[in-house]
Amino acid sequence: MSYETILFDVNNGIANLTLNRPDVFNAFNEQLSADVLDALKKTAKDKSIRVLVISGAGKAFCSGQDLKSIAGKKRSLSESIHKRYNPMIRAIRNLPIPVIAKLNGVAAGAGCSLALACDMIIASEAASLIEVFVNVGLVLDSGSSYFLPRLVGSARAFELSTLGSKVSAVQAAEWGMVNKVVPADQLDAEVQALAERFAKAPTKAIGLMKKMLNKSFHSDLDTMLEYEAYCQEIAGRSNDYNEGVTAFVEKRPPVFTGN
Repeated sequence: MSYETILFDVNNGIANLTLNRPDVFNAFNEQLSADVLDALKKTAKDKSIRVLVISGAGKAFCSGQDLKSIAGKKRSLSESIHKRYNPMIRAIRNLPIPVIAKLNGVAAGAGCSLALACDMIIASEAASLIEVFVNVGLVLDSGSSYFLPRLVGSARAFELSTLGSKVSAVQAAEWGMVNKVVPADQLDAEVQALAERFAKAPTKAIGLMKKMLNKSFHSDLDTMLEYEAYCQEIAGRSNDYNEGVTAFVEKRPPVFTGN
């Protein structure tokens, strides 16, 4: 699939979405936002896709908004957020499949928010995250005010937000911001192995669990107990559940189809 600012391909159930503006460290302009959102919409419609990997070309993951592209222009930041950034974050969280961020370099501002919105982050030792908004007199956006305190707690979230402190990949792993850190030359293989595992997993069950975990952030115990029962009924009617039980009885590895 051809895009102006991203690379997007699907192979054996794995979709790869690569931000492709390496000359500006994959900073967001309007075209990049539009291309990413379109690819996310295609991913949601394509039932053959069972996992999505988001990465950046070159040395960076994403450096946030391309400030040079908007310098001197009068615009509504609220409108930009509503039209360009929020739809991307919602699309990632609503995808009924795992979304992996392959953090190859710096993730700054909206790029940091994009990474934090993913279900898992596998990071290179050379990677880092920074909530850079305060350095230009702005506040967190693109979901960082939601994800950050849930990952690191309110005290650290305030520190990272208001001081614009850069967090190394190793420190981010210790604080629970990323799942795993590997040497830079092992990042591709590590993410590919994880993506292949998800591509062979019971996708319907994983999608339901993603919904459950999202819902748990703003629900009480009784609500979640009821929702678990509701989702379990759906999972129990899936082909993957039947295959899982059959494989267990037959003492063989299950062959899940994602249905």
